[in-house]
Amino acid sequence: MEDQGHHNNNLPKFPTMSSNSKSEEGATITLKKSTVWKMATFLFAGLFIISLFTGGFANFTGNVVAPTNPTNPTQPTQPTDIRVSIDSDDPILGNADAPISIIEFSDFQCPFCARAATGALAEFKQSSYFKDGDVNLVYKHFPLNSIHPYAQKSAEASVCASKQGKFWEYHDLLFTNQQALDTVSLKKYAGQLGLNQANFDKCLDSGEGASKVSKDLASASAAGGQGTPYFVIVNEDGDTVPVSGAVPFANFDVAIKSLQ
Repeated sequence: MEDQGHHNNNLPKFPTMSSNSKSEEGATITLKKSTVWKMATFLFAGLFIISLFTGGFANFTGNVVAPTNPTNPTQPTQPTDIRVSIDSDDPILGNADAPISIIEFSDFQCPFCARAATGALAEFKQSSYFKDGDVNLVYKHFPLNSIHPYAQKSAEASVCASKQGKFWEYHDLLFTNQQALDTVSLKKYAGQLGLNQANFDKCLDSGEGASKVSKDLASASAAGGQGTPYFVIVNEDGDTVPVSGAVPFANFDVAIKSLQ
């Protein structure tokens, strides 16, 4: 769940209508109270329906995290007791033996996950932390299936790409083509990367990647994940610092330094 980082459902403010409000021309508009209530009912019913498709009316488990006022990165960060493991089948970008890992829980259909990928994480890849092998990036799946209908199969498809050694290339293609994540497109991206198409299609159609995605979902929940993107930064002593949302790299910088 977000705090300051939720989808903020700030409803537009409409002019107040009384039963005898005057227009600019001086004419009088008379509305029965029952009419006003009917209008309000239809308005909020419409907003509720829209929210079902947009992930609006936040404050529910499994929302997307989009901080509009990121935590002040100058504030000191304290390690937490969150526990998360790095599994042998987790894709790792960078030095596999790095003393600190950024564990990312992400959803390929989440727009703020794409923002994190092209923002803070892209900056991380250019940092000395990454280039010197001091910090790596680990990806875990956290598809928000209740609001992102293509997230699950996209996650499974990336597992199939990982089996052929192309997870990160496939990962980048999915975020670049986030508006086309249907099964036909997922298979097309595999072809673009030169993967063995028959093996990829068989893996995707049979649901071979589903168990990995389910395991990561359980890990996200155990680590306190309530929205995407969600990160847990962990050092070799097991100390952890969580980072929620598509925040600037400065937030990661502070968290990393607190664990060194």
